[in-house]
Amino acid sequence: MSAFIEKLWEVGPSLVEGTPHARELGMKFVAVDKGLATLSLPYNTELIGHPRSRVIAGGAVTTVLDQACGLAAIAGFDGFAQLATLSLRIDYQRSATPGKTIIAEAVCYKTTRHVAFIRAIAHDGDPDDPVATAQSAFMLTGPLYKVTDDMKKPVADGSKTP
Repeated sequence: MSAFIEKLWEVGPSLVEGTPHARELGMKFVAVDKGLATLSLPYNTELIGHPRSRVIAGGAVTTVLDQACGLAAIAGFDGFAQLATLSLRIDYQRSATPGKTIIAEAVCYKTTRHVAFIRAIAHDGDPDDPVATAQSAFMLTGPLYKVTDDMKKPVADGSKTP
């Protein structure tokens, strides 16, 4: 495991749960690896979009997908950076099952000098039966800070600044 991924495991929960919107929704950090991120959104009755069906609102699903995609972008750039969502497309396949935690799994499949491209799914237990899928692009908005193996702290990499 690279020094950067080790550091990302260390600070990942803070990156997710330290974000006010994610904290308010109850989002949790689950896992991270090179270009990969997994988050969870435990079922919460305050997030119900329709009282009769008791299904979590689509906006909450969108938020956990966006957050997972952003973390996967950071993991894909292999360094810490400020990012902006350039595009986020969500395709809903079905309603989430009431009472179940939603899992968002994101994969950064390509990075350029300034942009990361990500695919993600949200499911409630079966990745082969997604609640929603996402396609997104994130852009670096500042310098990329690399973590080296001999030095476990970020070092600015000016070559990846926009």
